[in-house]
Amino acid sequence: MKRRDFLVSSALGSVGVGASLIAGPAVADAANGVSELPAQAGARKILVAGGGFNTAFIRYMATLTGKPRPKLLYLPTASADSASGIITWFRNCAPLNVEPSAQESFIASTRQSRSWEDVLLSVDGIVCSGGNTLNQQAIWTAQGMDVVLKQAWERGIVLGGASAGSLCWFEEGTTDSRPKELSIVKCLGFLKGSHSPHYDAEKDRRPLYHKLIGSGALKPGYACDNDAGIYFEDNEVKRVVATRAEAKVYYVSLTGGTVTEKVMEPERIS
Repeated sequence: MKRRDFLVSSALGSVGVGASLIAGPAVADAANGVSELPAQAGARKILVAGGGFNTAFIRYMATLTGKPRPKLLYLPTASADSASGIITWFRNCAPLNVEPSAQESFIASTRQSRSWEDVLLSVDGIVCSGGNTLNQQAIWTAQGMDVVLKQAWERGIVLGGASAGSLCWFEEGTTDSRPKELSIVKCLGFLKGSHSPHYDAEKDRRPLYHKLIGSGALKPGYACDNDAGIYFEDNEVKRVVATRAEAKVYYVSLTGGTVTEKVMEPERIS
């Protein structure tokens, strides 16, 4: 048994060791749900956070599926299928009435018999990890997963994540995926405009985002502090949420030659 498989199996108990699709144990729900506006039936849904897609965000995603016990899949491509990230995912799901699983991207056909369509289109929600957005996009394109993820979105499967897991759904944004400095990355484009995660957590994020939007190098878009996020239906902002009082969301655009930030005050979720 490889070390990373041992770590995952030790932490989770009933896991198919060595399998690329990791299914976690079903667990009981904590009583506290999220008070929310009902999601539109058949809408295309994405829930993003600037950083920290924790139990509260997963709980909210679960309600957006409309299922009493939804199947939620973790896609850790950006983290190179980090074993510790997969373990954290199952731990964050543990208090919730969900069926968690994880799908690795570094796979072999000898170990994986189900297609990407079989896996990604059979769940109610998909959460993508943080990590290297540029590598994530390259792998998804090479594997054809980008096409399947769009099918999932169009079918109403709720998509989401934080950091690389939020940036990936927009047309473009700022990334630390390359050496030396933050740069622009092009992404899936399900959500129109640009995005900056970690807006309050990394000092270079805000000035660079302003500079790039001011110069026209980036389209206007949404910046999210860590622990703050946005729920989109069909590219429309339906709700702004946060798990921390100070966390904010901003719409950043160019108005009359000046870069402006419109604060979007979030509702607290837990």
